[in-house]
Amino acid sequence: MSLWPDTFLDEARLGRPSRRAATAALEAHLAVLKGEPLKLSLAEALKDAGGLGGQERRFTALAVRELSRHQRLLDLAARTLGHAPSKIGLLEDQALVRYVLWRRLFCGANWARIGPEVKLPGPVRPRTLKDDFLQRVVEAPLAEPSLPESVPDRLATRYSFPTWLVQRLAELHPEPMLEAMLAALDEEPALHLRARPTGSRDEVLARLAEEGVAAEPVVLAPGAVRVAEASHKVFETRVMREGRLQVQDVGSQLIVEACRPIPIIDEGGNGGSLAGWTVADVCAGAGGKTLALADEVGKAGRVLAGDRSRRRLAHARERARELSLRHVSFPHPLPLESADVVLVDAPCSGTGSLAREPDQKWKLSAKAVAEFHTTQLELLRELAPQVKPGALVVYATCSLLPEENDTVVRDFLARESGFSLEPLAPVFGPERAALLCDGPFLRALPSRVPGGGFFAARLRKGPGPG
Repeated sequence: MSLWPDTFLDEARLGRPSRRAATAALEAHLAVLKGEPLKLSLAEALKDAGGLGGQERRFTALAVRELSRHQRLLDLAARTLGHAPSKIGLLEDQALVRYVLWRRLFCGANWARIGPEVKLPGPVRPRTLKDDFLQRVVEAPLAEPSLPESVPDRLATRYSFPTWLVQRLAELHPEPMLEAMLAALDEEPALHLRARPTGSRDEVLARLAEEGVAAEPVVLAPGAVRVAEASHKVFETRVMREGRLQVQDVGSQLIVEACRPIPIIDEGGNGGSLAGWTVADVCAGAGGKTLALADEVGKAGRVLAGDRSRRRLAHARERARELSLRHVSFPHPLPLESADVVLVDAPCSGTGSLAREPDQKWKLSAKAVAEFHTTQLELLRELAPQVKPGALVVYATCSLLPEENDTVVRDFLARESGFSLEPLAPVFGPERAALLCDGPFLRALPSRVPGGGFFAARLRKGPGPG
């Protein structure tokens, strides 16, 4: 295994590098290093830059994610060249070295292309590194360092993950599966959408093709669509403006599907219909699953949405209003006793979504995961008495760690005798279940499901007091 990448980023997805785009990327990366969330840092940097073209904005966004995504490997390259981050005092200088190494190693750019992006004055201040220093970083021969002996250390280095996290995942998966998962989480995610009613996914794909957008179906989820071209002009299409498409990861769509009733006769297709049912989305966030559930239940059903974050819930409310989904409401507190299905998409470490939020892998810790476990279990136990007998509770996360998944479910069942665990395989049918289900659980792994890793379990409240 070579530590350094042997292929370069596709120029079509790279966007257009420029000095202004590089400046925005570096400013956003510095904000991330100081503790700000990547999404917020990027939004602020793009706002401050002003006037960037679409291709420049694409480059900035990709560069910011890539600098966090490959941070450990880029710093190893710097140390191999004799410029360890610990020897470079200023964060601004560290960010500059990291940026030029990313352009060299992952983009295949030479100094003639990189230099105009980073030469003095700027692009960030304060700065102590001269241009000739950065040129040497780009042009000096880069030896292949010796690989760590242990599999977790080697993979953590090659794919830029914290060693503790890879060690934990190595306890769960054999080396080939582990490497495939890390490689998938290291990729820039494609854009995935959900085809909304009325009409079929094939119809939506045909209309996209008519407007020159390359897209394809994702067979693992009945409404999932992958946009195959890099320009993202899909947002300018008539079919998008008409509300027929919603941005949503495949795993997120599978969690919504896990809320469906088990069909009486399984023909190998999909689960039963939620039409006319009442569903409560307890941790609705910005409303992605809320909107999908609204399409599932139809106008004869109801979706009740809530979240502890007023800001995110306000965004969900606005999205429902834009789509004229009048059967979605936001009561406080949520009347869970009236719901047939309760979706608990619990706060979690997000280890399954590190491809989209790579900065989070450097902010996580084993202690934080243990704290999430406590929060998740308390949330389920708090909701349990409010759920009516016979109702279904779907517990879900975007985590890859059993401490937040299986263990939470089993600890809950050990404390709440009124609930039982239902299998998920009948909902998805035998073919998809073979890829998606692990025993009674949905376990969508990044190497198998595009867009990240997700978990779900179905908990049924019995007819007696729970």
